[in-house]
Amino acid sequence: MRQRFEHALIKFSTGKEQEFMATSNAPLRSLLFAPGNHARRVEKALTLAADAVILDLEDAVAASEKPSAREAVLAAVAAAGKPGPLIYIRINASDTIWHEDDLAAVVNPGLEGVVLPKAETPDGLLAVDARMTELEAAAGLAPGTLDLLPIIETGLGMANVRAMAAADTRVQRLSFGAADYAADMGMRWTSDEVEMTPARAEVALASRAGNLEAPIDTVWTRLKDAEGLVRSAARVRDLGFQGKLCIHPDQIAPVNEAFTPTTDEIAFAEKVVEAFNEAEAAGSASIAVDGQFVDYPIVDKARRTLAFMDRLRTAKDAE
Repeated sequence: MRQRFEHALIKFSTGKEQEFMATSNAPLRSLLFAPGNHARRVEKALTLAADAVILDLEDAVAASEKPSAREAVLAAVAAAGKPGPLIYIRINASDTIWHEDDLAAVVNPGLEGVVLPKAETPDGLLAVDARMTELEAAAGLAPGTLDLLPIIETGLGMANVRAMAAADTRVQRLSFGAADYAADMGMRWTSDEVEMTPARAEVALASRAGNLEAPIDTVWTRLKDAEGLVRSAARVRDLGFQGKLCIHPDQIAPVNEAFTPTTDEIAFAEKVVEAFNEAEAAGSASIAVDGQFVDYPIVDKARRTLAFMDRLRTAKDAE
């Protein structure tokens, strides 16, 4: 179903074309959680510089307040002005008593998508996708209008992540939840996060194999350790992630910076693409730029960097 994607093609000298996905949406570097039952925090979150805000009906809301939080979140979505961050709602997991009521309530215009916690099987994703299609029709929305962002945060989910990424659903990207994953697996979630590397790498690999966008990483819970957040973001950026979930406004700026190419990286990418295009026209497919060997994989990365910046500039211009 993934009709919300545009596709870019990079042609190689062999005549083959490598396809990579570029969504028409703004990049998702920072996604800030806001508890759905705290109106002032929701209101503030929607004024901040996060790429997206996730209004939470799950972990941040006590069981007794979930119905009222649902109503408050819907009111916040209806009242949200533009410009502003994209708005997602995290519903409760499929195996809870609140899931169906959450899903039935939140599929409305003004929402970018639904965050599904504890995604574990392809059949589970397909069921939520199908139900969203029914609800979109009832709300007068085209099928696939809303995004579905699963969080992989259990052992079963990780074991099935490749199958979920390959399933024919509206899912554009996956996300990883380390806290629940560590609890489910009986792991220690340490500050250097080395124990999370295999899981993160698996999510990134599954995303690429399934032709999804790069995934979104877990939250950083050590709120006083700002340097740790920066290191964590750098680690997952280098693993192929595009952004990170946030739980405090102070995390937005460093996370946005971590997942945005630097001025030097942009300048080098421009130089690589320009030089390589000239060389390719002259019949060469390998050159040196600023002392670095450049061939098709390096050019591919440079083109992705420039495509990302185009998306980011387009999003800013829309504001």
